[in-house]
Amino acid sequence: MRRRVLGFQCMFPNLGRASPRRRIPLGTITILQWPTEVILLKNLVRTGEEMGSRERRVVFVTVGTTCFDALVKAVDSDEVKEALLHKGYTDLLIQMGRGTYMPSKVSVNSTLQVDYFTFSPSIADYIREASLVISHAGSGSILETLRLGKPLIVVVNEDLMDNHQSELAEELANRKHLFCARPQTLQETVEAMELNNLLPYMPGDAKQVVTLISKFLGFPVD
Repeated sequence: MRRRVLGFQCMFPNLGRASPRRRIPLGTITILQWPTEVILLKNLVRTGEEMGSRERRVVFVTVGTTCFDALVKAVDSDEVKEALLHKGYTDLLIQMGRGTYMPSKVSVNSTLQVDYFTFSPSIADYIREASLVISHAGSGSILETLRLGKPLIVVVNEDLMDNHQSELAEELANRKHLFCARPQTLQETVEAMELNNLLPYMPGDAKQVVTLISKFLGFPVD
């Protein structure tokens, strides 16, 4: 099995007759097989552009378990993709939930790498790897992103009947923990955002946030 890659070196300690240091020929990669062991050299196939000098900066979009096609359509627009490119982002990964709108994997000038999926058991790893998160206004997604210290744009779903989520997002935006937008203002928010203006979310703020959520839901506050 041969695939195109860039040349590299790798170590194979304690593997029978294998040399401890081998130079893989430029342009090929091979699955090396021993009587009882198969080593699959994976995650090494890269194009010249992907292995270039630019830093990989991922924008992760999440709608949770909901249907929020308006947000998916907004981030899929040429205008928002162009704005993200101008901000230096290289990849766009969309978690589209129960929505029916299918985003395009073709980006502006084909320079923004785009992919999407529906659900994942946990989105924490995606958030952790992201340089920017664009999220629906669910409190779980908001608090997880802030806890991980990632820049966050919360997009409010205006189609919800009882939209307490918008009040939570707007309050946290007023405290400069995140940016708040609507689908129709997402491009403007991306273009105008200054990440240096955000204040870090400290674990000690949790009680204040829980109090806000309780008030919005009508629960008593001690």
